[in-house]
Amino acid sequence: MAKTKRATKTTEVEVDNYGGGGATGSSSGARGVNAWDRKQRASGAEHHVKPSYQDESHAPRRKTLDKLTLPSYCLGDLSPLDIKAYLKYSDTILIPKASLEQHGPHLPLYCDSITSTEIARRAGEKAGILYTPTLWLGYSPQHMKAPGQGAGSVTLRVETYLNLLYDLGRSLIHHGFNRLVFVNGHGSNVKVVDPVLRKLRTETGALVAYYKPYAERYLGMLKDVLEGPTEETPGWHAGELETSQCLCHNEKLVRMERAVMDQAHAPKYMTKNWKKKDGMPDLEFQGYQYFNMPFEHDEFTDSGVMGNPFRAAAYKGEIAFNRFSNHLIDAVHEFEQVKVTVKNRDFSASKTMGW
Repeated sequence: MAKTKRATKTTEVEVDNYGGGGATGSSSGARGVNAWDRKQRASGAEHHVKPSYQDESHAPRRKTLDKLTLPSYCLGDLSPLDIKAYLKYSDTILIPKASLEQHGPHLPLYCDSITSTEIARRAGEKAGILYTPTLWLGYSPQHMKAPGQGAGSVTLRVETYLNLLYDLGRSLIHHGFNRLVFVNGHGSNVKVVDPVLRKLRTETGALVAYYKPYAERYLGMLKDVLEGPTEETPGWHAGELETSQCLCHNEKLVRMERAVMDQAHAPKYMTKNWKKKDGMPDLEFQGYQYFNMPFEHDEFTDSGVMGNPFRAAAYKGEIAFNRFSNHLIDAVHEFEQVKVTVKNRDFSASKTMGW
């Protein structure tokens, strides 16, 4: 296991980046302060991970695996002849999409796109489902921060983003794909996509689905994988889950010596009677969550982190990717049982987009 050393105010701590053992030293944990102790570290899969239905896929083996000899199931790796051959056996395509945005001081900006890429790729290659290259641009205005700070986040305007998704979907439908499954890795994209999903469906009759394989307020199939208590918001931004997934993808991209624990809080300009516990756009007032406000991310988290990244471990990321991809494979099988009749397939008349 790769190990790094980092200094704290009290002692030097030897950190096992994968979790699952005791540290040689410890430092006190507080919001926004480096923290690593035995209670906060991943305990090892044998201590908390339980067998899950999603540990394997249950869909029948697809003909694409037996009838085709493709070098990859990524659209960008194939030639037109490969795509024509695939369409003889399946009209389904996965579209991984997410964002490029800050995830605290220790994770890469590509974090959300890692999630969608890994899940679509694993499902595609395991089950023989075509998938597009990942759309790494998303809707992230709340992550831009003040001009000149060098945060690095990139956002699209809503109109640009919806037009991009529409053109992507219509292009795929044009070529013969009747079932589009968007694999989304960034929660804020959900705020704006409904109009374009409806437009694709109503204009063409295609089956359009939107998969959200992450755990924010809804831990779902990862309840046993994430060890952090509810108050640590383990599925949220740059916390236990996302750090685990990035470690699984490529531990060299994770800078645990920079990691901090942090919690969401109501913006400091609000009165003390307002509370905020996670990254949703709502606030709690008098014990209820009836108000939404258009927050900037750094108004409710000082570091960009929500949660405890020190509970992260690569094995947790591996289990999460595996379960989500198997769940997706099973869902695709069910989608392919639905009768779909596509109309208005030709997109060539609009390809100039008015230029």
